[in-house]
Amino acid sequence: MIRDITLGQYYSADSLIHRIDPRVKIAAVLLFVVELFLVKSFTGFAVCAGALALTVILSKVPLKFILRGLKPVLLILLFTFFLNMFMVPGHVVWQLGFLKVTWEGLTMAAFMSVRLILLIIGSSMLTLTTTPLQLTDGLEVLFSPLKAIKVPTHELAMTMSIALRFIPTLLEETDKIMKAQQARGADFESGNVFARAKAMVPVLLPLFISAFRIAQDLSLAMEARCYRGGIGRTRMNGMKMTGLDWFALLLVTGFLVFVILERAYL
Repeated sequence: MIRDITLGQYYSADSLIHRIDPRVKIAAVLLFVVELFLVKSFTGFAVCAGALALTVILSKVPLKFILRGLKPVLLILLFTFFLNMFMVPGHVVWQLGFLKVTWEGLTMAAFMSVRLILLIIGSSMLTLTTTPLQLTDGLEVLFSPLKAIKVPTHELAMTMSIALRFIPTLLEETDKIMKAQQARGADFESGNVFARAKAMVPVLLPLFISAFRIAQDLSLAMEARCYRGGIGRTRMNGMKMTGLDWFALLLVTGFLVFVILERAYL
């Protein structure tokens, strides 16, 4: 399951989505998240899902690879669904003792589950179609107005992109540690949820040690390449908005306007 997490991974392909400016993709993901929380009907969710499906097709990222990223959060999805199904009051459609399933609860459970699924897939599309270097440059440009209040925008963008980039690395390291401990008799599969969580405790210490070792290696590599922060740094390939970028930005903005109108009048 650890290896199924796709957040932070980059899928190399030659597609329209890969060629879009990283600033536009970052803005598009943020607007998409806002749209998901503005939607209040299944019609709006269907439109959001259709737009996301079109993005996935244009990105040329295999659907199986994207859906694999939902496996690690399947337990959270089920917990969210059942929690809303039993806890929301309303018209009772099924009852067993003190357990009551309401129509409003089922509707809310479906709403929250669909929203969470679209949120995970939409967020994953950013890292799947944007290299860490592009992500860093895009974040730095978007944060550039903060320089007026002395915020180290380059360092902030670098930190965020490194954190995303090393999610797959740490997950791979976790998988190696778990396999090594399983070879020595550790059991991570049997028992209830609490027993499994307790069995993961011995994994944390070697994982922290490995994380600090990776961080030290990264800092030494950056120092060996004379990295001294963002002061005086230049880019070999500057970012420039093209017609495709402006069209994508206009499309996302128009989609946000549609969602706002749908919420206000439908």
